[in-house]
Amino acid sequence: MTCLLHISDPHFGTEQNSVPDALLRLARQQAPDHVLLSGDITQRARPGQFAAAKAFTDQLPAPVLTVPGNHDIPLILNVVARLFYPYRNYQAAFGKELEPVLDTEHLLVISVNSTKPSRHKNGEVSAEQIARVAKRLRQANPGQLRVVMQHHPVSAIEASDQANLLIGRAQAVPEWIDAGMDLLLAGHIHLPYIRPLSGQETQRTGWTAQAGTAVSQRVRGSIPNSVNLIRHECHEGRHQCSVERWDYAEQEDEFQLFSETDLALYRSR
Repeated sequence: MTCLLHISDPHFGTEQNSVPDALLRLARQQAPDHVLLSGDITQRARPGQFAAAKAFTDQLPAPVLTVPGNHDIPLILNVVARLFYPYRNYQAAFGKELEPVLDTEHLLVISVNSTKPSRHKNGEVSAEQIARVAKRLRQANPGQLRVVMQHHPVSAIEASDQANLLIGRAQAVPEWIDAGMDLLLAGHIHLPYIRPLSGQETQRTGWTAQAGTAVSQRVRGSIPNSVNLIRHECHEGRHQCSVERWDYAEQEDEFQLFSETDLALYRSR
């Protein structure tokens, strides 16, 4: 079985005092194979905040794959940094690759940089990015769980979040589903949920899983700090996949299992 820890929006610089330690304990207990961090790693893209984030991720018990979020780019007030080297501090901490790919026997994770320095907070995906991801998905083997990770969401459950959805999603999502995507991971709105996604040409179905804010004070309403654990196995061509939502319980000072959702995965190849 493959186990993935999906965390998002830690916003280092605003982290709650005991929550990072509680998340580290959860990670050590669950022993994921990989950690997927879907952006807004810092609050203001400052070197010290990236240093704190890197010190935290270095303590996690598994390799970490990251993409930037809109908060990982300097503020628009810093015009020179935002326009000419927007990812300098991010890359100093987490490496030069903005769209890393993880390809193992049982797992394919394709990262998409949905941030655009020309936009304040909205995310966008280009035709070139859509085509690159679809091509890589078509190269996956039948036994792999096929994941796309980006910062911005593609499906909302609250009307107020419609404005936060990825620009270009109407083109990207059906093409990626038709190409074989099983699961799209994102964050940005600090609201955890799972929604089905549909293809167009194949009538195939996939899923998107949103994560809440992992360790930040910027919780949304009554939703506490929250992360996802994804478990997948393939036996004789049969796939089983589940997404567990783990919420931070302040009184117990630990992350606790809140819900578990089984995902049906469809295979034509």
